[in-house]
Amino acid sequence: MRIVLLGAPGSGKGTQAQKLVAGHGIPQVSTGDLLRAELKSGSAPGLRAKADMDAGRLVADELVLEIIKRRLEMDDARNGFILDGFPRNCTQAQDLAQLLRQIDKPLDAVLLLDIDMDILRKRLTGRRTCSVTGKVLNIHFSPQQDLDASIAAGGELVHRADDNDETIARRLNVYQEQTRPLIEFYKSIDLLRVVDAMGTAEEVSERIQQALKY
Repeated sequence: MRIVLLGAPGSGKGTQAQKLVAGHGIPQVSTGDLLRAELKSGSAPGLRAKADMDAGRLVADELVLEIIKRRLEMDDARNGFILDGFPRNCTQAQDLAQLLRQIDKPLDAVLLLDIDMDILRKRLTGRRTCSVTGKVLNIHFSPQQDLDASIAAGGELVHRADDNDETIARRLNVYQEQTRPLIEFYKSIDLLRVVDAMGTAEEVSERIQQALKY
């Protein structure tokens, strides 16, 4: 199963990617993780990526594709992969399709975790971390007893600095402008599978499995 996973920040991509990894025995291929690994190893692609980053540039698409190609040719990706973080726009999607044809690993499906933007904002701005247990809670959605238990244990509900309205609005705007056009692109080539991302992680996972059956 060869999948691209799409969804806005807070839609649950990380959780669902791990469930797919466990259920299908295929790796999650995160471009962010790949770039960090190449930088850490001091490889030739990593040094080229560092040069772009040090100059304040985005890492060149052709370099990201080269790194993805190296990863998808590893043994653990023989039976499939979950690509997360790439493509981010239609040009990258076209380049990725060409690469996958070259290595004879075309996509089987593109999963879109679809969720209302107002709910997303509450998921992101409402995140809190218990200072005692480290448990991540949400002031809008977590059961009140979980919030009360943190306070009763002497903890504080800590708000991450980057979970503020301005930062989150900017992240969601970038998603709307750059990534949502991919929906129409993948719909036009009959790869898009839209999954309702509301509900528990288990409910969303079951919807994903149903979507992958057709």
